Amino acid sequence: MSDPIQRIGSNDFMSAVTVFNQVIYLSGQVPKNPEADIEAQTQDVLQTIDQLLAQAGSDKSKMLSAQLFLKNLSDFKTVNALWADWLKDSPKPARATIQAELVNPDWLIEIAVTAAQL
Repeated sequence: MSDPIQRIGSNDFMSAVTVFNQVIYLSGQVPKNPEADIEAQTQDVLQTIDQLLAQAGSDKSKMLSAQLFLKNLSDFKTVNALWADWLKDSPKPARATIQAELVNPDWLIEIAVTAAQL
């Protein structure tokens, strides 16, 4: 009998994506270039989310919820503008934005999402 839980991008500590009962759980996605500014880091993370959702058989229009972790609340306005542009033609998920110290002190943003599978 096969495992009803699908995992994508697993390592010794986590999976980038876990799928169960047609619900997709993305781990917190962080920027690949921590030296970039908040705009570039956010765009990078949103692109990664698009790619991971596609690998799991979904897209941003099926997002159920999102948690945005910002190092600096002063970046909230910039991130909101990028978020709104990214979702301009999609239904909006439930969302929380939290100020947080991130594991890498150069990361300015981390985003975790939950989505329905298509």
